[in-house]
Amino acid sequence: MNDSAHREQICLLAKSLFDRGLTHGSTGNISARTGDGGLLVSPTGTSFGRLDPARLSRFDANGTLISGDPPTKEMPLHAAFYDTRSTAGAVVHLHSCHSVALSMMPDADPDDFLPSLTPYAIMKLGRVKLLPFFLPGDPAMGTAVRGLAGKRSAVMLAHHGPVVAGKDVEAACTAIEELEETARLALILRGTNARTLSPDQVRAVVDRFDVEW
Repeated sequence: MNDSAHREQICLLAKSLFDRGLTHGSTGNISARTGDGGLLVSPTGTSFGRLDPARLSRFDANGTLISGDPPTKEMPLHAAFYDTRSTAGAVVHLHSCHSVALSMMPDADPDDFLPSLTPYAIMKLGRVKLLPFFLPGDPAMGTAVRGLAGKRSAVMLAHHGPVVAGKDVEAACTAIEELEETARLALILRGTNARTLSPDQVRAVVDRFDVEW
């Protein structure tokens, strides 16, 4: 994919997320690896609904900003995924309502944030790590991700929002949508006797689809 098409794809997918209410205002950020090892990143203070392909922050392979507007203040978070996961080709962070709400529940499991309700979240996300609250832009978020040593493709920042790394922008966006929909389903089912997948069923999904678990 050439540079122009890559920029257009990032902005198109970001607008789709915004238009469907998966992030709002000027929240959220997105980045993607370029063919030369650099990065394209959404600028700070911008809305997913109105990203300008020409103004995306462009970094070279050495991490130097070479064109575009100043990047999101969450760069340490993005860099942590790229530095610890060799398969990461894109990172998406949203302030999606249902996943944030679920992160506030007192019984949220820090090591396995999403309940095993459907096979699809397992397939696309593996286990999701719930991280504690950090101030927005705090480099400690990146430190926390690095502490996972590349073993998780997705984390949930408590009271803040999910962050997902994927092989490319489309894969990362698809996975973070699955995270939000699973969180929404979990909230709908709270207080009921709904059945989750059994450990054997979860293991069958993990083995069949070669999921990191």
